[in-house]
Amino acid sequence: MTNFDAAFSLVIGEEGGYTFDASDPGGETKYGISKRANPSIDIKNLTLDQAKAIYRQKYWPTGADTWPWCEALLCFDTAVNGGNWSRWHSMLSGQAAEDFVTNFQAEHNIFLASLPTWPIYGRGWSRRLLRMAIEALRHA
Repeated sequence: MTNFDAAFSLVIGEEGGYTFDASDPGGETKYGISKRANPSIDIKNLTLDQAKAIYRQKYWPTGADTWPWCEALLCFDTAVNGGNWSRWHSMLSGQAAEDFVTNFQAEHNIFLASLPTWPIYGRGWSRRLLRMAIEALRHA
């Protein structure tokens, strides 16, 4: 299994199925693919295979197939959540896995806490960050 396939399995487990939450700025969403970011896609009828292709094309960082697992997973998950993974990756790449995960997650948490929707989604995002950190270190 490639880094992408393994990371996709984890991220899609976090994203889930179809939702249309009025509080979510992404609007209509399925498998984490939002109508706002993908206005030409029929979100309600999006298949898992189509979502996987979109993730690979739009959110999987260039070069991540050759990165250490922890870097590939966290940068991909952050790209899906709209964070600035490339800046954080360039600052932190080359650190030991534990240090990379700790510092990357801290940067991502600061970003998420700055969003106006933090009071609504913050608890879930924090849980997700922790689950991803555990998975990132599981195979480091």
